[in-house]
Amino acid sequence: MNFTDRDGDSRTADALRAAHLYYIQNLTMDAIASELEISRSSVSRLIAFARDSGLVEIRLHSPIDQLTQLQQQLHERYGLAAHIVPAGDAATEVDRLDRVALSAARILTDFVDSNMILGVAWGSTIASVSRHLVRKPVRNTQVVQLNGAGNAHTTGLVYASEIIGRFGSAFGATVQQFPVPAFFDDPATKDALWRERSTARVLAVQRRMDVAVFGIGSPNADVPSHVYAGGYLDRADYDELSRSQVVGDIATMFFRADGTHDDIPLNDRSSGPSFEVLMRAPRRIAVVSGQAKLPALRGAVATGVITDLVVDEVTAAQLAAMD
Repeated sequence: MNFTDRDGDSRTADALRAAHLYYIQNLTMDAIASELEISRSSVSRLIAFARDSGLVEIRLHSPIDQLTQLQQQLHERYGLAAHIVPAGDAATEVDRLDRVALSAARILTDFVDSNMILGVAWGSTIASVSRHLVRKPVRNTQVVQLNGAGNAHTTGLVYASEIIGRFGSAFGATVQQFPVPAFFDDPATKDALWRERSTARVLAVQRRMDVAVFGIGSPNADVPSHVYAGGYLDRADYDELSRSQVVGDIATMFFRADGTHDDIPLNDRSSGPSFEVLMRAPRRIAVVSGQAKLPALRGAVATGVITDLVVDEVTAAQLAAMD
């Protein structure tokens, strides 16, 4: 019987055994195939399954220094724990995003554990991260949606719930959705809804977050941020953002190049958590890909919200070199 015909538990056991023989005992694939009495190609698939399902975690450690020079520069200059993803100039923006999202998904696995609350902001980048998550079942952990997704054209429930649901499935966590508009037409409507017990319950969960993960929205990115491409803003909103000198957003809360975010009218109508609420979380992970997001990234760093940054190497180098 081929190993692919076995049930999930048996396949996991086979993959664990093959991975142990390969990584711990340093046996060749041919030797493993002989010992397990399966084909060499089956061994290769078992080892790939062990990696992809999170049974095996591969780390690279520099023999010279734990931090690369670029990581050290970002840490010293901005206080960031930078996780830099190799992706040279030849990589397309789509490929660069995919590599960064894959790395972010693996890194996030280390940060999530039992008895935690993980806050997730929807968006194009985090949608990519969600598709690369590996299973790490934990206990008594919640995943909470950070910002509403409805607009004048759609409820946004399918889009947001797919992203949040993937995080919940990966960690075996309870999911707390947030079925409200991304932006309210009137701040008074938002204030009234925020006093409702059903909404206040989700807001209370957000305030207890241990980890928050989010992308950096930018109107100028080559891979458009969903808030700018998904019909959430009209012409008057864009004019308002321009007058306020906005360069980007975190979870639909907007900021300027110097990190300030006061007196931006659209923030009063946003369903996203204030930066003060975000900063209650001990770990706040920004996932960023693409040089076009550099102005937004610099502004986001200036807000002080970010503790961990997962970013491609070209954008990281440009951030470190900025005056």
